[in-house]
This record gives sequence, C-alpha cells and structure tokens, in this order.
Amino acid sequence: MSTGSGADSAPAPSTSTPEDPARSSKSSMFSSLKSRNYRLFFAGQVVSNTGTWMQRIAQDWLVLSLTGSSTAVGVTTALQFLPMLLFGLYGGVLVDRLPKRPTLLVTQSAMALTGLALAFLTLSGHVEVWHVYLAAFAVGIATVVDNPARQTFVSEMVGPDQLQNAVSLNSANFQSARLIGPAVAGLMITGVGTGWAFLANGLSFVAPITGLLLMRSRELHVVERAPRGKGQLREGLHYVAGRPDLIWTIVLVGFVSTFGFNFPVYLSAFADDVFHAGAGSYSLFNTLMAVGSLAGALLAARRGTARMRVLVAGAVAFGTLEIVAALAPSLWLFALLMIPIGMFGMTVNVTANSSVQLSTDPAMRGRVMSLYMMVFMGGAPLGAPIAGWITDAYGVRAGLAAGGVIAASAAVTIGLFLARVGNLRLSVGWHHGHPRVGLVPRERERLATAA
Repeated sequence: MSTGSGADSAPAPSTSTPEDPARSSKSSMFSSLKSRNYRLFFAGQVVSNTGTWMQRIAQDWLVLSLTGSSTAVGVTTALQFLPMLLFGLYGGVLVDRLPKRPTLLVTQSAMALTGLALAFLTLSGHVEVWHVYLAAFAVGIATVVDNPARQTFVSEMVGPDQLQNAVSLNSANFQSARLIGPAVAGLMITGVGTGWAFLANGLSFVAPITGLLLMRSRELHVVERAPRGKGQLREGLHYVAGRPDLIWTIVLVGFVSTFGFNFPVYLSAFADDVFHAGAGSYSLFNTLMAVGSLAGALLAARRGTARMRVLVAGAVAFGTLEIVAALAPSLWLFALLMIPIGMFGMTVNVTANSSVQLSTDPAMRGRVMSLYMMVFMGGAPLGAPIAGWITDAYGVRAGLAAGGVIAASAAVTIGLFLARVGNLRLSVGWHHGHPRVGLVPRERERLATAA
C-alpha cells in the first residue's frame, strides 16, 4: 500500500508483474473473515443492511403513495444524501481525529432511533410527507460521520493485507442484504403496511451495536489518529489535489453516481407508470439488481486488484446497459437487465472504493474517504431531483437513457484522456485462441516493430 504523496501524473491503467505477487495473485474470496472482529462486524452489518434496504423500499413507496410524484421521491433521496454533500469533508476530519468504534456506536444508535420514530408515525396513522423528508435528512446527518468511520474502521479490523478483500466483502454483504430486504419489504408493504418495515429497520441496529461491543480491542490494528489542529480540511484537499490517480477515480465515480445511480426514482416509476405494476414489481427490480451486484462484489473479492482500466470498462458497460434498459419493451426484459446493470455498477463501486483506500496514507484516509463518499453519495442531491424532473416531464425512459449516456460518455472521455497521458493505444488481437482487447504502451509497439 502506498503511503507517499503519489505520482506526478495521471496513471495509466495498472498492470501486474511476476515480481509483485501481492498484487498479481488472486486472494481467497473470504480470507478477511478469519479475523474475529471483522466476523462480528460482518454479521451485524448483514442484519442492519437488510433493515436499511427494507426502509429504503418502504420510504420510496410511502412517498409515492402520499404524493403520486416521482419528483417527491427524488427530493426524499436528495435530502438523505444532501448532508454528505454539505458536510462530508468535515465528517472526514472528525473521523481522522476520533476513535472509530465508539463513534460507530453513537451513529448506529442515532439511525436506529430515526427508524423507530418513523415507524411510530406511520403505524399511528399520523405520517405526512414532511415527516419522511425530516427522517431522511436525519439519517443523512448521521451518515456524514458513520460512513467514513465504517469505511476506515475496516483497515483497523483486518489490516492492510486484507483490506481489498474486506472492502469487496462489505459490498457483497450490502448486496446480499439487498436480496432479502426488498423482498421482505414488498411482502410487508402489501401485507401489513410500510410502518412495519420502518420498525424492522430500527430494531435491526441491535445487531451491529452488539457486534461492536463484543469486539476485542487488543486485536485491532492500531492506526494513529490525527491530532486536533487547524487546516486539516485544507490539508486533506491538498493531498488529493496532488494525487491524479485519486482525482480521476473520484471524478468518474461522481459522474456515474450523480446521473446513473438514481434507481429509487427510475425503478419506482417503471413499476408504477410504465408497466402499471405494484410494489411487488418494484421489489423484484431491486432484488434482481442485487443479484448482479452481489456477483460483481464477489468477483471483486476474488480478483484481488483494483485497476483503473477495470473501473473505466465497468462504467462504460454500466451506462450502455442503462440505455438498453430504457428501451426495454416488456417488464420481464427490463427486470432481467437489472442483473448485469447491478453487476457492472458494483464493479465500479468496489474498484473505485478499494483503489482509493489502498493508495491513501492511513493518517489521511478518513478525509480522503469522506471526499470520495461525498462525491459518491452526495451526487444524489444534484442528480435525483434532475432525474425526477426529467421523468415527470419527458417520461422515465428518457430519464434512464440520459443517465446512461452521461455515465458512459464520462467513462470513455476519462479513459481516452488517461490513455493519452500514459502514451497508450488500443490493442486488439488474439491470445491462446481467444480475442483480447487491451491498452499497450506505444513505446513497446515501436520496439516490437523495430525488432
């Protein structure tokens, strides 16, 4: 793991060499689970993430039921991620200063209380749309600190050698819960109402809180915390500014997340307006997307490396598939397309996340990850209302297609720029009887020709 200031120029897509076995070899898919502390964390997150997905589905459907507006769903999503956009960098400064485990105990408890409050309002019949807006904003405030704290706490549980694997398994954890949460939420919404989904989410936080309390402090990898001082936010920004590899990763993730990841708006509108189906179909769309996302996360855990070319190719495929899905004529074709969309979307997410963490100095990781999460999650306050407006004005097909075009175009542009800076060219040929496409240095091509 690099702890220096970084390269002076934008990196070309990375390559592995036999002399670098740590980066070239594939890791065991579940190797980081050998750590007891990480097993406790992982198990608690399975339960909590399931509750989180139940609340997401119930929240979106409740807002759509109360207002009949896709724009209102977009506003709800925006309010949940707006705090990350506004205060995310300050959250990173706090995370670099504070002990991670006590911090997570506070943030997880706060989110549990928010879920329970929304459950009480809904079950008592007094819920109004502004209550949902307020709850979404409160969760967003807690997430400002919780998200970078959870991201950086992983390295304290497993150490640098298992960080790539643990990051991938965290994503697989989240997506496996996404398989269960929407399905259970759909049954609850149609059977007993949205309030019970909110209650289940509030109670689900008991699992991660218990896991944090049972961890052994002596088995954590000590990471020196940043002392309190002036200019730490500016220091974090300067650090990223001097690292083109971080900058271009974060820029690409910003385009994809802002314009391509507005699925709460798109999927609810496709279920309700295009295919005239109910909450069950909305739940199905989310579940199938989770199948693909889980496959993408497990493949990333197996892959063991985080390469820029994988990130760019994944973003191009993701955007292209969104365009295809926008044109899907039937419910079942649209639903099946959610699987590869989920897989390539998760490829982008995991590759970018692990790349940023692995190449960042541990003392700066909270601030860098807060910037990354601010872009990744904070893009929703900008993108979700735009997606909702396009959906209401021109139809959901236009909105989804526009998001795909922007994501794919950004990936192609950044990929071409990095290839130009790295003096690379596209190579198409055959390798052991199979087609092979890749980027090779122009200097290598000239030497081969001369030989």
